[in-house]
Amino acid sequence: QVQLVESGGGLVQSGGSLRLSCKASGKKFGIFAMGWYRQAPEKEREFVASMSEGGTIRYADSVKGRFTISRDKVKSTVDLQMTSLKPEDTAVYYCHVESRYGSAEDSWGQGTQVTVSS
Repeated sequence: QVQLVESGGGLVQSGGSLRLSCKASGKKFGIFAMGWYRQAPEKEREFVASMSEGGTIRYADSVKGRFTISRDKVKSTVDLQMTSLKPEDTAVYYCHVESRYGSAEDSWGQGTQVTVSS
């Protein structure tokens, strides 16, 4: 299975920027896509962005034009560059690996807190 560790979360002011990084280790040959989800207090976990092994990128409508996802296959990392941050972006952000063998084989990081103050 894939192990994922996120870093880069923190406290920023509205309009600021933050870069999250996720390092993958372990069994990685079954990866279909890597990306990010987030979960705010009292809310459901929601999709943020993803990039497939073939280079297909998807973004949630709420972050289009503000967030950029990138992958470095040499370093086995996936990053999320967040700009023009809003208080509503405040959430725990989770790195996610989508397995080509089905959702039961997906992997999740432990999460990193992002707080955007007004």
